[in-house]
Amino acid sequence: MEGLLLQPPQGPLFLRPRRSKLASRILTRPHYIPSKSIKTFINATLSKPTAEIPPLPTSSSSSHENPLLSSTLSSPPHRANKVSSNSLQYPSGYLGAVPERTVKDGDNESIVNAMEYLTNILSSKVYDVAIESPLQLASKLSERLGVRIWLKREDLQPVFSFKLRGAYNMMAKVPKEQLQRGVICSSAGNHAQGVALAAKRLGCDAVIAMPVTTPEIKWQSVERLGATVVLVGDSYDEAQTYAKKRAKEEGRTFIPPFDHPDVIMGQGTVGMEIVRQMQGPLHAIFVPVGGGGLIAGIAAYVKRVNPEVKIIGVEPSDANAMALSLHHGQRVMLDQVGGFADGVAVKEVGEETFRLCKELIDGVVLVSRDAICASIKDMFEEKRSILEPAGALALAGAEAYCKYYGIKDINIVAITSGANMNFDKLRVVTELANVGRQQEALLATVLPEVPGSFKHFCELVGPMNISEFKYRSNLGKDAVVLYSVGLHTAFELEEMKKRMESSQLRTYNLTASDLVKDHLRYLIGGKSNFPDEVLCRFVFPERPGTLMKFLDSFSPRWNISLFHYRGQGETGANVLVGIQVPQSEMDEFRSRASSLGYDYVVVTDDNDFHLLMH
Repeated sequence: MEGLLLQPPQGPLFLRPRRSKLASRILTRPHYIPSKSIKTFINATLSKPTAEIPPLPTSSSSSHENPLLSSTLSSPPHRANKVSSNSLQYPSGYLGAVPERTVKDGDNESIVNAMEYLTNILSSKVYDVAIESPLQLASKLSERLGVRIWLKREDLQPVFSFKLRGAYNMMAKVPKEQLQRGVICSSAGNHAQGVALAAKRLGCDAVIAMPVTTPEIKWQSVERLGATVVLVGDSYDEAQTYAKKRAKEEGRTFIPPFDHPDVIMGQGTVGMEIVRQMQGPLHAIFVPVGGGGLIAGIAAYVKRVNPEVKIIGVEPSDANAMALSLHHGQRVMLDQVGGFADGVAVKEVGEETFRLCKELIDGVVLVSRDAICASIKDMFEEKRSILEPAGALALAGAEAYCKYYGIKDINIVAITSGANMNFDKLRVVTELANVGRQQEALLATVLPEVPGSFKHFCELVGPMNISEFKYRSNLGKDAVVLYSVGLHTAFELEEMKKRMESSQLRTYNLTASDLVKDHLRYLIGGKSNFPDEVLCRFVFPERPGTLMKFLDSFSPRWNISLFHYRGQGETGANVLVGIQVPQSEMDEFRSRASSLGYDYVVVTDDNDFHLLMH
């Protein structure tokens, strides 16, 4: 719980010296018939035609006339509309956010740009530092799903991620005299290691700006590659601002993580390898999406040489910037982004990556945190390798897609994009993996406080295996027991619920509630009703002084009635807080909460909280 140490906040900048020692097109296959109807759940306020959205400033067309000359440093300011990830949600596995094509076949500019990407991917020099990663059959998973799932093992690269491809490809093209001035980038992980390794190979100086909240294991890995690490700011945006400012001041070349043609071309070599390695017809390639560099590069190559192959993006449901941008027909910015899959936790996709994705990809699949954990477990059982959440994202999407549409006997490729897992996060992964596989369910049942009710409850559970059980007497009132059961089929779970209901024991399925899984399951055992209690979920940066800063904002102004911290081995920790705030003071509370700078959401009216805690 290092992030909650009661220490004074440290300064904003820490310098670590360099040391000597990286859906409409879904039905195109004539034999393919989906097994269920498609129902998309989209917030009505964002389902309006794109024309009703205020237009965004557009950049100069010169970068599109020749994408090789575009540069994120010279792009004009861009202000995107802020939206919530919850405003665009659809069933796991459903192919949504299918882009409306604006580029017609035969468009000369499109053809020129596409050929530039194709030829530059073919001539890329990424193999000075990268390996041609193997394409391996996931035999156990393929047998279970009835399809042939191939794993493109980018987690086996020297820095355990595909990121070094794009970084090296861009840096290798920088003129020698410019390269001698050094390079700089901002990153919280894999891109940083890619830039550091590329700089070491090219013999140039590299500075890596990383948020102060970056786990020690990550910045130490960068230092070991010979780069200078600067810890600055609490967020990636602050680190990026610092890096770009220093790039201009010192004449260094800024290496963006995804939004540059040379970076995109380097990542596109993954697609080139898949086409060369894959024997037989290929239905789809599933690609994890953060800023969009990997999927844009793969699509730029594959769609030119094998256009019938679907290129499908996969995003976490709480970090769906690409899906929302495609839905609106323009780039938008998430107001908050889920940090579990931190390798793809991007609030806004790139300008050039979005342009390519809008022209080339076939849609985006959304998956839950539980599904990602299940795929990490699948990969471990398959290859005895542990992927990071972003690295397992494409595999989770491929599994969900196959199950949703009931497709069989086809070849599918999933990019296993990275293996830089923070060890502390494994606890969360193991807790949620069986939930993601739908092999465990979390339920609550209301029991009368009478002798024999506990025994009767266990009899009703019957043959179901109880893997977790929490109960505390409620002084003569009805009590709530929270428990997990292993399940083999949805039918067995439904039958057990019917047995409970027939005995007048109200039972609730809480498996989908992150609030319960992250917090309430650890708090059950005592119920209280506090007047004027406001319940919030905060994301605390993992750094000394975080808790004291929070307390300085609210205490002793208001009484804190509940506090539960749950670290997840990442840059942000989930915290559930109850604060007694009179209704007349809510505006002041919201003002203080917003000025604190931590992401938060009010969940006072959550039904699961009232069931378990009131």
